[in-house]
Amino acid sequence: MATVVSGSSVILGLDPGSGLMGYGVVELQAGKFRPVDFGAVSTPAGWPLARRLLLLYQELCGIIARTDPQCVAVESLFFNVNARTALAVGQARGVALLSCAQSNREVFEYTPQQVKQGVVGYGRADKRQVQEMVRLLLKLDKIPRPDDAADALAVAICHANSLGFRGRLAAAEARGKRQTERRR
Repeated sequence: MATVVSGSSVILGLDPGSGLMGYGVVELQAGKFRPVDFGAVSTPAGWPLARRLLLLYQELCGIIARTDPQCVAVESLFFNVNARTALAVGQARGVALLSCAQSNREVFEYTPQQVKQGVVGYGRADKRQVQEMVRLLLKLDKIPRPDDAADALAVAICHANSLGFRGRLAAAEARGKRQTERRR
């Protein structure tokens, strides 16, 4: 489970892509969200893939150093019909996981359906519903752009919401153990 420092937790969310990788950093404090930073890392389409992946790696390392998140939430790979696109996204995702591991950040992974469920409360919500909920939860004037940044913020919010669930689950397990010990 992610470390919560002084009642707050800073979470980096990532929406992997080789051409555009969305990132979003949120702070959860006393049950309220605060946007820290968000945007997207763009790589030139004409560059060789290896050079694009290096740029992603360097930029992600800088974002991690600058925002100092306790943990990172990454959207897991969604397989689509285009195998070439899936492969490039998978490679970009690998770079993201490497940069997180190298900076000693714990990584959590969520499917697109889990992100929708964790943000909107409905696993089949459409993209616009998720983006609007991100805007509302972070008290932003408008939906974050590009879409990849909004998606990354949604991943971070999903993880933040799962922290509450994980905490309640751990507390319930501890109560159950105490009750079992008392019965003995």
